[in-house]
Amino acid sequence: MTQASLFRRITDFANRADPYPLYEELRKTPVLCEEEGGPYVISSYWDIEALLHDPRISSDAANLAAAGDDALSGPEATGLPPSFIRLDPPEHDRLQRIANSSFGPPHRPRRIENMRGELGEIVTGLIDGFGDARQIDLVDQFAYPFPVTVICRLLGVPREDEPRFRAWVDPIVAGLDPDTRTSAESERTAQEARLQLGMYLNGLVEQRAKEPRDDMLSDLVNSHGPDGAMTTMEVLTTAVLLLIAGHETTVNLITNGMLTLLRHPEVLERLRNDPGLSVRIVEELLRYEPPVQIVPQRTCIADIELRGVTIPKGSHIWLMLAAGNRDPERFKDPERFDPDREDIQHLGFGSGIHSCFGAPLARVEAQIALSELARRLEDPRLVEDPPPYRQNAVLRGPRHLNIAFEGLR
Repeated sequence: MTQASLFRRITDFANRADPYPLYEELRKTPVLCEEEGGPYVISSYWDIEALLHDPRISSDAANLAAAGDDALSGPEATGLPPSFIRLDPPEHDRLQRIANSSFGPPHRPRRIENMRGELGEIVTGLIDGFGDARQIDLVDQFAYPFPVTVICRLLGVPREDEPRFRAWVDPIVAGLDPDTRTSAESERTAQEARLQLGMYLNGLVEQRAKEPRDDMLSDLVNSHGPDGAMTTMEVLTTAVLLLIAGHETTVNLITNGMLTLLRHPEVLERLRNDPGLSVRIVEELLRYEPPVQIVPQRTCIADIELRGVTIPKGSHIWLMLAAGNRDPERFKDPERFDPDREDIQHLGFGSGIHSCFGAPLARVEAQIALSELARRLEDPRLVEDPPPYRQNAVLRGPRHLNIAFEGLR
């Protein structure tokens, strides 16, 4: 295996079920550039952590375009402006502060905590819905509908419209995958889907401007704090981001989590007897099987010296979060799933100014979901291992997870 082929093998769908041996190989060359003009692939924990805090690394889509991508490359190349995760300070900071004011501290410090009862009711209803079945697809029957229901309620999007926006979300997410982004057709499909989703949300935004409700869309539309108000286009791109990010990564976190627990039945049994263990389990899952494996959309705006390698200004940088999370220079025995690990400062939610906006909600959702599945499923077991995976190398997780069990407690 040559180094030049290594990154291509990581993004190859044939290796989606278990990319970790390839990540181990990748860490032997922690700053890897396959070919002239290609991206610099960073795989060690400490280097990734440092670059996520480095102001010489840009998330701005305009800098990506200047570095060689098509204008506003990928699914954000529509009439909608980039979301704040594709911007740098100070504009990123302004938009994130406005969005966060309706999501958590200091303005709504208990919004997520106060949702625990409602989240528990949704989980109970979904598990009750398994009925007398002795086999389920965890993705379609639980891991997808749970966070979708939650983000719809939080944003104020009608849950019955889910089939409509799912038809738009799927191609947008597919457009993030390194393999599909090489296809002009897939990029056009993603761009059109993002525009259609924005138009759909615009109808809801217009309603909230006239008749505000107790939801995040109303807060975004009517926010007039010290950072001013978002423009209508900024509200739309933020809403698109929150709707997609608010469920896609959580689906993977729950599904990867249950898959890992079924592969470690002794930990599943501990969780069944001690729901409080879910906090530590979720943190270790974010290290061991992170729902976001790669951060591909970064550009350096100045030369950067890293491990004796000069990364030239304008170069693309790919941060391999999943490789860093299993770096033996950072974690003892990193290939072992260990919820008793004392130090789990993982990269599962990124780091720095672009740390995952919805991390508090995702954590609570996964904790409740996994502890209730452990408590209520009688003798659960995998029907196939490995399960079939989604195409996406960035947002990696099973597309289906068929579980057999003896009944519901």
